[in-house]
Amino acid sequence: MIKRAALHIALLLLSVQAFAQVDKTHETFFETDKSNLVAIENAKLERFITSLPLDKIEDISIYGYCDDRGTDAYNNWLSQERANTIKQKFVDRGIADSIIKNSDGKGELLLTRLDDVGSEVQRTLNRKVEIIVSLLEPRVVPKEAIAEEKELEETKDRYKTFEDEPIVKGDRILLKNILFKTNYSYIHGKSRKDLNKLAKYLAAHPEIIFKIQGHVCCVDHGRDGINLKTGKRNLSEARAKFIYDYLADHGVAKKRMRYQGFGSRFPLGGDPKDDKRVEILVTYVKKVKPKKK
Repeated sequence: MIKRAALHIALLLLSVQAFAQVDKTHETFFETDKSNLVAIENAKLERFITSLPLDKIEDISIYGYCDDRGTDAYNNWLSQERANTIKQKFVDRGIADSIIKNSDGKGELLLTRLDDVGSEVQRTLNRKVEIIVSLLEPRVVPKEAIAEEKELEETKDRYKTFEDEPIVKGDRILLKNILFKTNYSYIHGKSRKDLNKLAKYLAAHPEIIFKIQGHVCCVDHGRDGINLKTGKRNLSEARAKFIYDYLADHGVAKKRMRYQGFGSRFPLGGDPKDDKRVEILVTYVKKVKPKKK
């Protein structure tokens, strides 16, 4: 069993070194309440498609968005129409429909600025379609990244809770009741109570050194999810950083912890929704000196 596990890890690392998904992205913007392309955006899209090495395309994901005006039903419909428009442009250029894995309308993007000028500028930028083209290309992975993947693989079955004693190096704690808003990196209000308990425990146990590791579900090829607040494909890392910042604000020293995201590369093997998770990996437990009597 041990030999088979070691072989699996070796093959995993070799495959990571040999090939990797490299994303090329493009954003196309739309006028208010429109799903057709204006001339300048059409020209930009044509140049982007022409620049792609067609023989290296692994898959294409297309996500449509709206600003915050309009009903949810209308925004969902319009964002899907915008995604359909972009998909058809790829199909018209000879891209096989089977390569386009996602062509989804995501509805409205929330405002992060509330002043009049900033809000209007942001609404303009939120009326868009995001295109992510994944290319299969050789790439050298840093040794640190390989070591972290190996570490995660080797500790994947060592789950505990903070009630289990003792907590030792290599233990992994799954934060089951800390839930994030879909496609965003901030938690639901009902999760704050459990996050406060976690912060209180860690602040009371300064001997525990740990990593905060974010994961997402339901994304092909192990890629990360898209953080709708920023538009970046770093959702697992952003969620881990949210926990990091929260703990730091509640008395846990930053030097004790690190945060990192693993995208969807490490599913648990059960219900996919359970893969949308944040875990804590204990990397070191310092010896506690006995108190002098």
